[in-house]
This record gives sequence, C-alpha cells and structure tokens, in this order.
Amino acid sequence: GQIIAERRFVEAINRQAYQYEMGDFPAEWEAWIRKKRNDPPTIEEILKNENYREEMKQKIKDVSEKEKLLQAKEYKEGLVAEPVHTRVKGHASAPYYGKKEPSQDPTSTASTFQPGSWMPPGSTSNQNR
Repeated sequence: GQIIAERRFVEAINRQAYQYEMGDFPAEWEAWIRKKRNDPPTIEEILKNENYREEMKQKIKDVSEKEKLLQAKEYKEGLVAEPVHTRVKGHASAPYYGKKEPSQDPTSTASTFQPGSWMPPGSTSNQNR
C-alpha cells in the first residue's frame, strides 16, 4: 500500500554526470525533469523554441543599435543633453574629502560628520552662490 513517486532522469552520453553544468540541457528538458511539465518535449518543440530565442536575441540587438544611433543623432542635434561625467576627488572612506575651507553645508565622510559653518553675509564664499 505504498505510493512510489515517479523518478525522472537523463542518462549522460558523452560526459560523466558531474561534468554537466546549468544550461547544458535545453530548458524544456529541465522543466520535464523537475516536473514543471507533464510530457517530455519533442525535438520539433525544442528547435522551434531555440529558433525563437535566436530571433529575439537578434531583434534585441537591432533595437539597441537603432537606439544608440538615435541617441547619438539627438546628442549631435542638441535635442538631448549628454550624460554628465562625474569627477571623483577622493574616496568616501577617507577621513578628509578635499574641502579646504569651511562651508555652510554639512559634510559627512566615512565615520565623521562636520556640521555646516556660519558665514557672515557678504563673505567671499557666500558670493559664489
């Protein structure tokens, strides 16, 4: 009166079982082995799905190339601003991050916090704002 669960497996032909890696089997076979589908896949189904995946990869490649060309054209015509390149002046874990004069803005680097400083009206740092 004991129910024995169905076991599904694939016999390795050219390699030892431990040499197989994820992706060596088609996804349809993986789904059947893991009991995500009831019937084993057919060769036609596997080939159809493989062709579909290749078509999608090609379409994605074409769309991304068109997007790059369109973006370059928009940059050239001035319709879109080019991305700003950030210049790094130090490292966040450095205790001193390159500020040479007191600032009204608070600063925080690594484990230190420096509150903002009071600047009198009309000071040189305040005129830059």
